[in-house]
Amino acid sequence: MSLQDIVAEFGVAVTADAGDHLFRQGEADRHFYIVQEGLLKAYYLSEDGKESIKSFLTPGDVIGSLSAVRGDGGCSFSLICLQPCTLSKVPFDTVFQAVQHDAQIGVVVTEFLMMFAMKKERREYELLCLSAEERYRRLYASRPELLNMIQQSDIALYLGVTPVGLSRIKKRVESSS
Repeated sequence: MSLQDIVAEFGVAVTADAGDHLFRQGEADRHFYIVQEGLLKAYYLSEDGKESIKSFLTPGDVIGSLSAVRGDGGCSFSLICLQPCTLSKVPFDTVFQAVQHDAQIGVVVTEFLMMFAMKKERREYELLCLSAEERYRRLYASRPELLNMIQQSDIALYLGVTPVGLSRIKKRVESSS
């Protein structure tokens, strides 16, 4: 069994327009989503309304709020479509129950959660150990298509810099290439 098999068995197709939220920070949503088409942004809002971008998602990416799924609260972040999107929505509780009865599903879910944790670990490393310019260079090297699809203000928020800081970084990177 593969993740695609689990999605085929338990998932529901969802379509959403640009600007639609799949869930908001604080809401209960006990699903994970697999992006089929489109572009999404996962972000946090501080109590004073300051936005911080967690990640951008493109086809093949998987996301869900583990805090809402297995914790005692709502989603720890919000998920919004930046383009029209098609996704598969899978109820985590149903998959979790299936794991209890099928070791093969358990292996797939464990692999998925490991991939999820590794992605989170990479992001933490970038934010804690790399400069904004190094984060930009990594984004440029690993996902250059995003730089043309996403507003500069969102790229700046993702990197943790101001739009002016992003402009300076871009100029330095372009002049050194």
